[in-house]
Amino acid sequence: MFDYEGETGRRLLRGLAFVQKQPGEYAWGNPMDQLVAFVDVIERCVVRIIDDGPTADPITDGNYERPELTGPLRTDLKPLQIIQPEGPSFTLDGNVLRWQNWDLHVGFDSREGLILGDIGFEDAGRRRPIIDRASIAEMVVPYGDPAPYRSWQNYFDTGEYLVGRDANSLELGCDCLGEITYLSPVVADAFGNPRVIDQAICIHEEDYGVLWKHTDDWAQHQASRRQRRLVVSFFTTVGNYDYGFYWYFYLDGTIQFEAKATRIVFTTRYPGPDYPYASQIAPGLAAPYHQHLFCARLDMAVDGARNTVHERDLKRLPRSEQNPHGNAFSRTREVICRESQGQRVADGTVGRVWEIVNSGTKNRVGEPVAYTLFPEGQPTLAAAADSSISRRAAFATKHLWVTRFAEGERYPCGDFVNQSIGTPGLPEFVRADRGVEDEDIVLWHSFGLTHFPRTEDWPIMPVDYTGFTLKPTGFFDQNPTLDVPPSERPDHAGEAGESACQC
Repeated sequence: MFDYEGETGRRLLRGLAFVQKQPGEYAWGNPMDQLVAFVDVIERCVVRIIDDGPTADPITDGNYERPELTGPLRTDLKPLQIIQPEGPSFTLDGNVLRWQNWDLHVGFDSREGLILGDIGFEDAGRRRPIIDRASIAEMVVPYGDPAPYRSWQNYFDTGEYLVGRDANSLELGCDCLGEITYLSPVVADAFGNPRVIDQAICIHEEDYGVLWKHTDDWAQHQASRRQRRLVVSFFTTVGNYDYGFYWYFYLDGTIQFEAKATRIVFTTRYPGPDYPYASQIAPGLAAPYHQHLFCARLDMAVDGARNTVHERDLKRLPRSEQNPHGNAFSRTREVICRESQGQRVADGTVGRVWEIVNSGTKNRVGEPVAYTLFPEGQPTLAAAADSSISRRAAFATKHLWVTRFAEGERYPCGDFVNQSIGTPGLPEFVRADRGVEDEDIVLWHSFGLTHFPRTEDWPIMPVDYTGFTLKPTGFFDQNPTLDVPPSERPDHAGEAGESACQC
């Protein structure tokens, strides 16, 4: 089915081997390379074995908490406390979350994990919708090593493994810091029975530095305000990978998503110097090059159901009569009218962004209101265009797909990803080439990490980050945070002899 002879019609698992010397030991430092068993789970038999000979003895210790590896623990990290003596500024009524001018519905399921719905912002006494439904609808981890032991490694952590089902129970002080409110969603276990995941969703506020600031010499005045954000998050573990899914809501109307990737990298024996498909992360131990590619499904509703996407690029201008000094530059606008136009690739050289516009609502300068999607613009799927994984994970071949809303089009790789050859999914959704101008539209935004592992990623990888940002663009008539009050200096400043002024 996936370009391997004799596998059509079978349901196969491929088994890789690692050495675990004793219970509780991490085996990732001891891969038994060049050995793979192919098991037919329907017939319950081994149908094939690749055994290219014995490999060297186990290589390295992957038990990252052993004192021999850590050395003496640091003693100079002083306590860092985050306190809100009057409690948080948000309220939670069932699953309806309200914070400052924001309100939204917090949901959760086994497949996508966090699902945020009916996201709106109160502006001058009027509630304005922005997104009907937001989720991370798919995630794939394709590996770039063509060796026969690993060429098939392409894991759909959402559609195949169900990231919500594997959500962690979070602990105060370890996973979340501050004044925390938890939600404990209910999911179905492998037998269809209800299972509560205690404290799987973490909701809290964070200080986020300066919101705005100005010192004016003419007016002899200075002012500064603090930014703050609301955080809704969960963490999941899929095999050797751990991912945090973080949605942020800011005082100024900005929405941001961030995935935090940390894990034990998948390990193999290092084939030798100049091997082009893996990094040597410890003596004799390798980690193949791979990607972590996500797809956000954003059912937009900017000031209502009828929206249009405008692609905006920086435009460099040559010297001319109108630009005699060559300093001028401008912008281009391309309106996405049909689904055939809506398959786009980011371009950082021109600062490409996508505006989600409601042409039926104008701001006070006569422009249509909008929200702008700012992509990171990292590489799309690296596999060959005619490969099996490019068919199955077609969403990751573009940074953006724009479709007209349809109730049954929920997942970019289709409803059933296991054993899928690539249909149905986004390529099939857009085949009808529906109009997407002034329509109820869905944005499918692909983003993620291309990972060339480092020695610093062993034996456990520090968090890496990826995501995107949605910013209001002409959505408000002015800065919506002018009413944020100044901050009082903390008590300890007064204790040092300073006056308790405001800034």
